[in-house]
Amino acid sequence: MKFINTIKTAFICFGEVNTSIEQLRIMHHEGLNYLEEIGVSVLDCGIVIDDKKYESAHRAIEILKNHSDIPSIVLCIGGWVPSHAIIRVVEGFKNIPMLLWGLCGWKEENRIVTTAGQAGTSALRSTLEEMGYKFTYLYNSIGQSYPGSRVHAFLAACNAVRELCSTRTLSVGYRDMLLYNTQYEAMSVRSTFGIEVESMEMLEMVQNLEHIESREVETLVQYMKTNWTFLKSCDDFLLETGAKYALALGEKIQSEQYQAVTINDVDGMKKLLNFPPAIVFMLITQLYGIDTTPENDVMGNLMQVIMKHLTGKNSHYMEYYEYFDKSLLIGVPDYIPEYAIDGQVQILPATFGLLQGSLLNVSKVKTGYVTCTRLAYKKGKFVMHVYTGEAKTPPTWEEFGWERPAPQLSSLEVFPDSCSVEEFSQKVCSQHVIISYGDYREELKYFCSLLGIEMI
Repeated sequence: MKFINTIKTAFICFGEVNTSIEQLRIMHHEGLNYLEEIGVSVLDCGIVIDDKKYESAHRAIEILKNHSDIPSIVLCIGGWVPSHAIIRVVEGFKNIPMLLWGLCGWKEENRIVTTAGQAGTSALRSTLEEMGYKFTYLYNSIGQSYPGSRVHAFLAACNAVRELCSTRTLSVGYRDMLLYNTQYEAMSVRSTFGIEVESMEMLEMVQNLEHIESREVETLVQYMKTNWTFLKSCDDFLLETGAKYALALGEKIQSEQYQAVTINDVDGMKKLLNFPPAIVFMLITQLYGIDTTPENDVMGNLMQVIMKHLTGKNSHYMEYYEYFDKSLLIGVPDYIPEYAIDGQVQILPATFGLLQGSLLNVSKVKTGYVTCTRLAYKKGKFVMHVYTGEAKTPPTWEEFGWERPAPQLSSLEVFPDSCSVEEFSQKVCSQHVIISYGDYREELKYFCSLLGIEMI
């Protein structure tokens, strides 16, 4: 499944009828070209002035009408313009979030020259607020850099909100281990995000095994043998079984175009099929490009999909193991997707408790600056826990219960910088966390604001 994450927006430049059209064209090109420079695909609706017959406004309206799926509108104020000319254009598109963006003047020798752009924005800001528009307000300043990262973050958030409305995810089984904070409330998810969470019985996956062709299994087994390093000898039967289950789920994923999947892990595949699904998760991401979480963690899946639409990149799940004075030990009990691995994929056949034949991913995890996120549903509303920090190589450690010598699980030591460990501990809302490489607090702030979600 190929994921396309092109940020789109509509762009309108506004100015007063008494400002020369040549200067307004300069301002128009300045704003439009900058958006394209920061990677935004722009629908140009032209220049709108406060002409008596609203001719320029009507031209912009017609363009917008023909692109009803546009996720945002940039109101680029090139100079003073009476607010009624702007409202005339946007009043029919109130459901679309908008960026009120004021351009600025310039210097000529020792004097400032201005078209009074911030007169236009300051007159409009409270007007849009009073009229109930969803918007954010940014402005340029003479001699200062463009607010480029904030412009991009807001437009990315608008884009994600729109794209999520056509998203579907899959839960194979329900409520693994009778967990509470992995569950979801379907109507709230649909009405808030537009995401449809669909379910599949594990029986259907088992039935799909009958449709799997042996050559597909052989191809996947060969891929694992070629690209993964096995630290102990491994029976081909385990690889073949993992490949079959991945392909059986893949049949459903491809036919329904799901963007994320979670599986009943402990009470499902491990207990009923006697097969830990670590390599199944790894293969699904590698084959279809979609995100995975274990243990019927629908809320984790939703967070992954949100981050993918915000960033254009996959984000992986991990779990909390220990809290230290200034850091958190975060790891996974059995698998990490290949895109999050630093170096070779390392697989260790191992035994945990009563489980035999576990294929454990013990690869080194990529380090770097990370945004850690978790979506939760608390007291009838969604909240999002967000913090950032530096992810470093963890100290030597082991999880009790593994066959000796115990393996070093794939993990990170994260040093939060947007909060203390104590502050984090009072807001954490799940044992699972979603890890994204980079700082996406700005995008998440705008995303949560657009959907009325509390960001904690």
